[in-house]
Amino acid sequence: MNNKIIFLSILSLLLFSCKTDVKKGENNTAKEKVYSIEALTTKVGWTAYKTTDKVAVNGEFTKVNITPKKASTAKEVLNGLEFSIPVSSIFSNNEVRDTKLKQFFFGVMDNTELLSGTVVTTSDNKGTATITMNGVKNSFPIEYMISGQMITLSGTLNLADFNANSAIESLNKACLDLHKGADGISKTWSEVEIEVATYLKVE
Repeated sequence: MNNKIIFLSILSLLLFSCKTDVKKGENNTAKEKVYSIEALTTKVGWTAYKTTDKVAVNGEFTKVNITPKKASTAKEVLNGLEFSIPVSSIFSNNEVRDTKLKQFFFGVMDNTELLSGTVVTTSDNKGTATITMNGVKNSFPIEYMISGQMITLSGTLNLADFNANSAIESLNKACLDLHKGADGISKTWSEVEIEVATYLKVE
């Protein structure tokens, strides 16, 4: 009887020890999360303005190319991100307008089949975006927000900073009457707001 009790006690200790070792092993092999940004879950929107009343015109680019990158946090994967956007993918839900944007705006720029650039984070919610357009590389400030696997980013660029005044004038001429307000003045603004939303992949 005593031998049986001793045997059961030893067996219990062995089983407890095995369970503890398994749990420790599980903790040691736990993987850190790996974040990446994918083109398929990224949307690039824009808002331009016309007339002296500054009426908004909204649209997006339906295609974006992203250089593969992985990081251990959402902020790290955003910092240093490289991208390119084919201008042929511009979409404003108006075929006539899209054709004019391709022909009379991007079409008169130098080497602008693609808008290429990078994103750099400078703090927890601010950073800079650098874009090459019309053969000119320039930067503008951005703000971003991270919520779980979602990143939203926004900023305002000035086309004049990319020597694009000729392209603005070309577009305004092609859309002369459409860009007139109640005062009869036709105007195309140089400011363009950029809005980006991306859903991160987590491994």
